[in-house]
Formats: sequence, structure tokens, C-alpha cells
Amino acid sequence: MADENLEQIQAFLALSDQVGTAGQPTAAQFKDIQAAGYQTIVNLALVSSTDTIPEEGEIVSQLGMEYVHIPVDWEVPTLDDLIRFFEVMDQRSPTQVFVHCAKNMRVSAFMYLYRVLRQRMAPEDAQQALLQIWQPIPHWQAFMDRAIAEVNPASD
Repeated sequence: MADENLEQIQAFLALSDQVGTAGQPTAAQFKDIQAAGYQTIVNLALVSSTDTIPEEGEIVSQLGMEYVHIPVDWEVPTLDDLIRFFEVMDQRSPTQVFVHCAKNMRVSAFMYLYRVLRQRMAPEDAQQALLQIWQPIPHWQAFMDRAIAEVNPASD
């Protein structure tokens, strides 16, 4: 039942048993996310993004989940934002993390990069999930290309 409820969240996409992604959930949908077992909510949207819930951090905390906000500027995503995101995801592995932004576009790009650079997934495999959400527009594709070229992959 919880999974069916998650399907109602805008642009929801489960990447694994540990990672779910979406656009902006409603306040009520955070209960469904919590019921599905997610322990951390990571929000990449700006406070000025579409349908933002100003009290999202409080709602999430009251449900017993951790809230992490990494505001990523849609027009100018930065490698610093990406590295902070990588650190947050690395520190929470293997717990269940739900990552969202306004429309799941920022998230899908960041998760593509995380899966390729940190989890060493083949780019063509990681790209399948990205393309289910959107085809990155030029400045986002340039950001992703720069990240692939400049961000050090995980070292084992």
C-alpha cells in the first residue's frame, strides 16, 4: 500500500530499495514516504521553487525522519552542491533516502552523477533513469559533463 501511495507523488521514481526520487511531495505525502521506511529526506529545491512547503523541515522532523536541504540553483548548479550531495548520500548508505526537488530534474541529474561517479554504474545504465524524468537541457548537460570530467570518483 505504501508503494502505491508513493506512486502518487509527482515524478516519483524508485532507483533502488534504498533510494527514491521525486518532484515536490505534498505535506500529506511525507507520511507516505515515512510509512514506506525512508529515514532521510534530501531536498535539492530552492525555497523559492515551485510548490515549496516552507515548513517542510519541521514536517519531516515531526515524522521522525532526518531533513537535509541542499538548495541547488536551477540556473547555476555547482560542483560544490554536488560534492555536498555526494557526502550526504555516502554518509547515509545503506539507509533509505528519499531525494526530491521541484520536478525531479535536479535530483535525476545529481543521482545520475552519484550512480556513475560514486557507485560506478555504467553511464548508459544510469542514464535510463535520468531519461525517464527528462532530457537535460544544455546548461545542465554541460554541468553533468563538467562533473564527470572534474569530480573524482569513489576510491575503494
